[in-house]
Amino acid sequence: MDKDRIAGSAKETKGAVKEAIGKATGDSKLRTDGAADKAEGKVQNAIGGVKDAMREALKK
Repeated sequence: MDKDRIAGSAKETKGAVKEAIGKATGDSKLRTDGAADKAEGKVQNAIGGVKDAMREALKK
């Protein structure tokens, strides 16, 4: 598993937590920051997936 997938998943989780806390407390900045972190994590996770797929294709 590529390090980008791991970091992306962690960032996605962190963003989801920040977003939930922002919703619960009514803090729109925290909620927005959380949504941005979550989106960034999804992109990073996808990049890691592409790297993994390329590695697998090169092994064959």
